[in-house]
Amino acid sequence: MNTYDLSGIGMTSQRTRDRLVKRLADNGIGHDEVLSAVASVPRHIFIDEALAHRAYEDTALPIGHGQTISQPFIVALMTQSLLNRPRPRILEVGTGSGYQTAVLAGLTSLVQKVFTIERIDPLIERAQERLRALRCSNVRFKHGDGYQGWLEESPFDGILVTAAPRSVPEALLDQLAVGGRMVVPVGAEGVQELKVVDRNPDGFDVETVEYVRFVPLLKGVR
Repeated sequence: MNTYDLSGIGMTSQRTRDRLVKRLADNGIGHDEVLSAVASVPRHIFIDEALAHRAYEDTALPIGHGQTISQPFIVALMTQSLLNRPRPRILEVGTGSGYQTAVLAGLTSLVQKVFTIERIDPLIERAQERLRALRCSNVRFKHGDGYQGWLEESPFDGILVTAAPRSVPEALLDQLAVGGRMVVPVGAEGVQELKVVDRNPDGFDVETVEYVRFVPLLKGVR
């Protein structure tokens, strides 16, 4: 099992994190709890040691298996868009490095439980290690196909999808509670639309909030 430097030194210090948070605020992230969560999560433990010096740049970085850890601005924007109000039970589709998971799990005034699903087994194993190191006790993991969601634990008050399907999977729409909200990038490879989907008693309201670039959401497990 790996050990992780949670405090950080040099480029991974709290002061470096605080500079990142200031950039996020300057770029329009106005949700105080989200900014505090980003400030408190040591992003450097979610990437390879060779890239730790770049951990607090506002950029996406590779994590292996053709996947990336998302740009901090996008993590903050998606979290802010999801948590316009408390959402006790959240499904995250695409655990990846576990960084977005940790940000959500740290927002305990708004989120009680995070259910996170990942199709690539080695990624979810490493994410579990990292979340254990951070002593996050409000996260459940599943190795599975994100297109199918997590039916046994549905409905969810919020769903956050960290890879881009060409259209919103029906299973995820079905697992969203009435009054629930989904944040999901939608579109072909290249530029996608970051959509906010709100479920109401009569159907779904959909709004585009940003143009983004995500890896595609793939079916199956490996």
